[in-house]
Amino acid sequence: MSIYESLRTAASGLTTNKMRAALTMLGIIIGVASVVALLSIGEGVNESITGQIEGLGSNLVAIVADTPEDAKAPAQLTTADAEALADPFRAPAVKSVVPSMQGQARLTHGDEAANMGIIGTTSDYVNVRNLELALGDFLTDADIDDQARVAVLGWGAWIDLFPPDEYPIGQTIAVDGTRFEVIGVVEEQGGFNNDDDAIYMPLSTAQTRFFPQRTLAGERPIAAIYTSAVDESQVDAAVAQIEEILRERRDIAPGDEDDFSIISQQEILDFAAQITGVMTVFLGAIAGISLLVGGIGIMNIMLVSVTERTREVGIRKAVGATKRDILLQFLLEAIVLSFLGGLLGIGLGILGANAVSNLSPDFVTKVTMETVALAAGVASAVGLVFGVYPAARAANLRPIEALRYE
Repeated sequence: MSIYESLRTAASGLTTNKMRAALTMLGIIIGVASVVALLSIGEGVNESITGQIEGLGSNLVAIVADTPEDAKAPAQLTTADAEALADPFRAPAVKSVVPSMQGQARLTHGDEAANMGIIGTTSDYVNVRNLELALGDFLTDADIDDQARVAVLGWGAWIDLFPPDEYPIGQTIAVDGTRFEVIGVVEEQGGFNNDDDAIYMPLSTAQTRFFPQRTLAGERPIAAIYTSAVDESQVDAAVAQIEEILRERRDIAPGDEDDFSIISQQEILDFAAQITGVMTVFLGAIAGISLLVGGIGIMNIMLVSVTERTREVGIRKAVGATKRDILLQFLLEAIVLSFLGGLLGIGLGILGANAVSNLSPDFVTKVTMETVALAAGVASAVGLVFGVYPAARAANLRPIEALRYE
């Protein structure tokens, strides 16, 4: 018997009891829909987190102080450290170096007041951290040199301090009582790079007016140093050069622990990929349980079908059908049930994934061709695996005993 004839016979057998076939497919439909929806959610989470991390900066490498356990005093980074890293001869893989000092202050404008972050930095901060301006301009080198009392507002700071009908550029705000002129507003960032509820001011101004402390050596401390590598291929080289310069400057002996930490953007991406990968596998495993239940349902119904059609099998064998023909007929019935259920499940899963996206505008699920192909393949495989035993049982029936069956 040809494959076409076997398919026609299998389709005829399934349409004989449409309700039972539909209920049998329901388990596969739910299982495949769960696989597509949950894997799409996992892909969406992965893409969202990756996008937010990439938004932290271009080829970003961040350096922060990290006090060793046996240290007698807390470790601190200084503006002199940043100046050393900016030397193109000692760190040719480093493109930009931006020192940063951060803290909290009371901001007021008119009748509005709020406690917000203040970030003292330099003009390159906007490029290293991939910031975009909604209004006005960012800090300039002249602002740094002159210790100017100018400020760039984060998006949240603008919304909180200014009424909707007031243009902020050129207006004055008070930072712990000191008046600053607003020269710009940064676009809303969100995600991991969330400095929306903060203002930016020249590092020299911040250190003079709000962070006047000095190290024991008389240097200006800073909270972090942000650098960007020349290009993506130079990130590892930049990290190595930064480590060498800082260890030398801070007189760290070979074998001793660093009193600073270097975190590259790629390390954050790799770590996030591990987490989201585990989450995606976990979600897929949960959905796989539904497919397993659906497969057991197919096996159960096919066994019932074999029992009900025992005389049919006997008659077909009596008129010349081979063991292979019977095996193929019942196996194709199981595969067709599973495959059709899989197609319907894929459609339902895509609708479910889109519904999740519509419920949360800030979160977008991602249905990939790999997910769809995986779901369709698994659905067919479930039909094949769970249809083998019922098909083999039907194929092994002896014609005489089958014809006697009532």
